[in-house]
Amino acid sequence: MKSLLVRFFLFSLVIAACSIAVTAWLASQATTGTIRQQQGEALETDAQIFDEVLKYAATHDSWAGAQSEMDRIARQHGRRIALTDHNGKKLVDTGDASSPQLPITPKAIVDPLNVNGKIDPRAVGPFKLTDEEHDKLHAYATQLSSCNPHIKIVEAPNGRPRLSNDEPGRPSLWEDCEVGNRLYTLTATETAAYRELQTLFSECLATLPGDPQILSKRPPQVTFDWEITTVRDSSPEVGACIETARRTQLEPYVADQAQLFLTPLAGEEPRSIDLSTTGVTRITLVALGILALAGFASWITATQLVRPIRALTAATKRTAEGDRTARVDGGAGEIGELAKSFNAMSEKLAETERQRQVLVSDVAHELRTPLGNITGWLEATQDGLAEPDPHLIDMLLEESLLLQRLVDDLHDLAQADAGTLKLHREPIALDDVVDQVVNAQQNREILLRAETTPVHLTADPVRLRQALGNLVANAVRYTPPRGEVVVKLFQVKDSAVLEVADTGSGIAPDDLPHVFDRFWRADKSRSRTTGGSGLGLAITRHLVEAHGGTVSVTSELGEGSVFRIELPLSHQR
Repeated sequence: MKSLLVRFFLFSLVIAACSIAVTAWLASQATTGTIRQQQGEALETDAQIFDEVLKYAATHDSWAGAQSEMDRIARQHGRRIALTDHNGKKLVDTGDASSPQLPITPKAIVDPLNVNGKIDPRAVGPFKLTDEEHDKLHAYATQLSSCNPHIKIVEAPNGRPRLSNDEPGRPSLWEDCEVGNRLYTLTATETAAYRELQTLFSECLATLPGDPQILSKRPPQVTFDWEITTVRDSSPEVGACIETARRTQLEPYVADQAQLFLTPLAGEEPRSIDLSTTGVTRITLVALGILALAGFASWITATQLVRPIRALTAATKRTAEGDRTARVDGGAGEIGELAKSFNAMSEKLAETERQRQVLVSDVAHELRTPLGNITGWLEATQDGLAEPDPHLIDMLLEESLLLQRLVDDLHDLAQADAGTLKLHREPIALDDVVDQVVNAQQNREILLRAETTPVHLTADPVRLRQALGNLVANAVRYTPPRGEVVVKLFQVKDSAVLEVADTGSGIAPDDLPHVFDRFWRADKSRSRTTGGSGLGLAITRHLVEAHGGTVSVTSELGEGSVFRIELPLSHQR
């Protein structure tokens, strides 16, 4: 990790130095007036966006179909617009999958029923005129304008035409015009809406402290324009009732309250500050270069550090919980090497666990048969079903010796695993060792012979006889009657070579890599007709490796096998 830390530290220094230099340069070049102008333009843009979003909320009963309109506003102003409910669930978002996460704090709260404590005038709800009413009133407005050219007509949010000065009672403007009063006559839509408003208002009055009959005798005085609907000559509580009634009436017709987030468009850099004309191009290029470099550095850091480290952390937790299948793809570099080391460790743990389970199972199986035989015959003798004759004693002794050999083999393997396997080296003639092993393994049904040349080395003769004896015993065991086993000894350069060749059944190619594994047998049925515990070849490998040598095997199925031991003549331990 040292080189990674150095590179990351130097890279951070370069980025920091460049950023500080550019920031200082930009600060010195920028003018206070330009910055304020830029900030004012940004605030004005935000205000325009807020007003357009608020208009949509005031004129629609939900945000369900707002995406297209928000996309239009976002394109017009060059901003990303996102709306969420009070729980943070997105309602509308003009960004895409590559857009960054929204900021924690919203830009504003969009609520047409509470804009600085007031109701947005565009929230007309049930006051919205029908097309027929709209056309009829606008026809009156056209006649009124023709009657008096000084009258200026504007349209209210619900579609009703009205005088621009909001004072329909000034007769000097239209007292001689026949259609003046008609223009301000309530339509059926407005009448029904005001009736509903009056009912809601009365219900609110009933909840106020005081005499409901007195309050009911003082109905609210409301104008024809719901934008400035007021209650005249009433207490603040009564005035609050009309606001409550209006919000209750309009609530089904406006979109729910939402949080507004305004950010730069996804994939774009923030708009650069409008600086003075001196060196604008050069400053802009340098600033963009630094921004690109910082973005690239962030991407590299996130990809090469955060993701692999998080993956390693998660995999480590899984491994600690007992999952031996956890693996990590760490990529290249030091973290990649760490990931490879972790994967190797995880694979080793998995293999060790598998070997432990197999070892326990195999030891239990190997001990069960001889112990079962011994126990059974002893119980039979105790019950008087068998006589303790010499034949029975010999059989029980053979089973005991089998157990002893298995225990000795397990002890040897345990010493090899712990690195405490002791060798008592002395100068020996290796051909004498071969002769001793061949003479001890003679079999009437199989031709067992030796082909040796004199070879001398320093080694442990007992352990070498054990190693070679395991190979010869294995060859005899798997060679059919009238077969042949040949033990060869010769010297190749600075190595003594022992080969045990047989004409047995051979080993399948898929089984060759497992020949020296503990408790492995080519015969998966675990039959004892061929004898052996499945530990001999594993012990041979450890004994040969303790002498600094190697053991290998070549075989052809149906043709026989050749086991080869190579021992260095000059090896010292």
